[in-house]
Amino acid sequence: MHRSKRHRQAEEKIDQAKLYEIDEAIELLKGLDGAKFDETIEVAMSLGIDPKKPELAVRGTISLPKGIGRTLRVIVFAEGDQAEEAKAAGADEVGSADLIERIQGGWAEFDVAIAVPAMMRNVGKLGRVLGPKGLMPSPKSGTVTKDVTAAVTEFKAGKIEYRADSGGNVHAPVGKKSFAPEDLKANITAFIDHIRRAKPAAAKGRFIEGVVLSSTMSPGIALAVT
Repeated sequence: MHRSKRHRQAEEKIDQAKLYEIDEAIELLKGLDGAKFDETIEVAMSLGIDPKKPELAVRGTISLPKGIGRTLRVIVFAEGDQAEEAKAAGADEVGSADLIERIQGGWAEFDVAIAVPAMMRNVGKLGRVLGPKGLMPSPKSGTVTKDVTAAVTEFKAGKIEYRADSGGNVHAPVGKKSFAPEDLKANITAFIDHIRRAKPAAAKGRFIEGVVLSSTMSPGIALAVT
């Protein structure tokens, strides 16, 4: 795999055999030569689960204490009064059959999809499109709800959705590189603690197998988290 000179130089500054404390990892990450834009900081967690088993699924939402540094693009599947509520709350796109048709046609310029329960019979058509991207509305993630005002407001304010992928990994943005170290630490700690509490009752053995911190353009930094 081809890596840029900047990436190789960053790798040389990271001890791949070491598990870094969160404060130390943040300091190292912020000190790496980065891109010209404000990079997103992300946490990736490897979990000791088999995501193919429903009883071991890990999925949900969290509002990080310091936000994520950007406004999410939110769409809502709704009609009538609920559609008007969604628009008033700040949804970027609101619709029903027309919005479904746009997405089936390839449009995907959004980060969160919310649906009122009455729309799910039709929204189900998008399962093959939105499912693999982790964007399918779900009651468990708070994206299927009658209270569209609250849902839109929370997600626009930085509430994020997470879902274990096929390899049992969960990842999420936890801020921007420009964030103060203490704000990044607050978000990172909040996310890790939240996932720890989300351990399925059926999960056996070690739950958190590894945690890695990285920015958009950097190598990963392994954290000393168990």
